[in-house]
Amino acid sequence: MAQTFSKTRQRAESAFNKVQSQFFARGQAVEEQDFVAQARDAKTARLREARLAKESDDRARATSTLITRRAKPA
Repeated sequence: MAQTFSKTRQRAESAFNKVQSQFFARGQAVEEQDFVAQARDAKTARLREARLAKESDDRARATSTLITRRAKPA
């Protein structure tokens, strides 16, 4: 059963569909931004952990080197 609408109704339907599609597109864009932000935060946390581990390792290595130098009689 095909429905025929008046021109005014067709324009209204068209305008509504346009607004509705813009609304859903905006929601999708927000979701994409949230995903990017979460990925960025995860990467930042991972890199921070790696940096802190490296700094700790470097500090321990420097301390052990200093201890061995002091322990050797000159």
